Amino acid sequence: MGAFTMPSLGADMTEGTLVEWLVEEGTEVHRGDLVAEVETGKGIIAIEVYEDGILENFKVEPGTTVAVGTVLAEIRADEGHTPPETIPQSKSQQQPTTPDMVPGFTTMSTTSHPSVDMQKQAHPPQPAAASQSSRPKISPLARSRAQEWGIDPASIQGTGPEGAVTLADIEQARKGRKTAVGRDTTTTRADKEATPARPAMRRAIARATSLSNREIPHYFVKTSINMLPTLTRLEEHNKNHPITERLLPIVPMLKAVALAAHKIPDINGFYRNDRIELSAEVHLGFAISLRGGGLVAPCIHDVAEKSMDQIMRDLHDLITRTRAGRLRESELRDATMTVTSLGDLGVETVYGVIYPPQLALIGFGRISERPWAQNGMLTVRPVVDATLAGDHRATDGRTGARFLETLNTLLQQPENL
Repeated sequence: MGAFTMPSLGADMTEGTLVEWLVEEGTEVHRGDLVAEVETGKGIIAIEVYEDGILENFKVEPGTTVAVGTVLAEIRADEGHTPPETIPQSKSQQQPTTPDMVPGFTTMSTTSHPSVDMQKQAHPPQPAAASQSSRPKISPLARSRAQEWGIDPASIQGTGPEGAVTLADIEQARKGRKTAVGRDTTTTRADKEATPARPAMRRAIARATSLSNREIPHYFVKTSINMLPTLTRLEEHNKNHPITERLLPIVPMLKAVALAAHKIPDINGFYRNDRIELSAEVHLGFAISLRGGGLVAPCIHDVAEKSMDQIMRDLHDLITRTRAGRLRESELRDATMTVTSLGDLGVETVYGVIYPPQLALIGFGRISERPWAQNGMLTVRPVVDATLAGDHRATDGRTGARFLETLNTLLQQPENL
């Protein structure tokens, strides 16, 4: 019997609030399935299971705040488990077991609902003899609220994958119904999330930066990089692609950072329990500002192995889901180093703070035209300042300088990215 516990989503996290179970007790789950939502200072995050089995014996009710490591449920090995569709008819008639939830969907916020590919639409109620597949998919808590408020889930177009109806959808339907009849609406989770909890976010950021400044002995190195070769290559790529497939300059920068981390591996990993833990994989956290204030740095996995087109797609998807509040636990937990860019705001040089327990943070400023001396000639080039904040317990300025030099070399040869 395994334990499913409240995860740690950062060195600054000590507790979290269980918002919603996305599956019912007795559901068969597999590694990577999203089974619950947890609220932290960074927002509402969908958390995953890391073993196969039957999720049962829920120990924590939605709305409860518990410490990191608290057991939320148990996972029983699924040997001898009978899937719902194979349950004998007599039992299934007594206890309908239609799966109401597709493992793997999440609705972390209702600030906005990006359009999703609805593979299945909600259907009106069907006679008893109709196929159970016509029932709308709905999370357990959403179903409970719908029954409490007298809302028919079948009348709602869900915003989860495959048209799944979420708690936020039910609350929005309730709000719309009250507005339609001219009555005041009550404050729901959807209403609260429409305006991000800035104080909580700021407290989380303050805890993380305080921990970083208190425990990590930082050093900083900087270099200026001629971006002409990279921008020329991007221009050639983009003129042959529609607007939706064009690459932004940050994409080759991310790819170059990941490749440089493979070449200079001492800065890629973690410092935990007084030990350096280097990572063979490079998962780049990318700092994303939220519309209501605050900052989150979820990661793109395995950046060095991806094409720039794929990185662009992943980055767009990550930014969209971050600002819509639809992140996965692994995207907050797995980053091996972080990249921050403030060039779009006109900042020339960024000196970032390492996010513990990572070993380094890379900063990029604005790409701007500057005087550039090369081969005894003075000209003008598009230049970007790149900085590295390193952990002196793991590396020193020489290692940081080697990393930036490797990064520079890679950006001078964009055809190899």
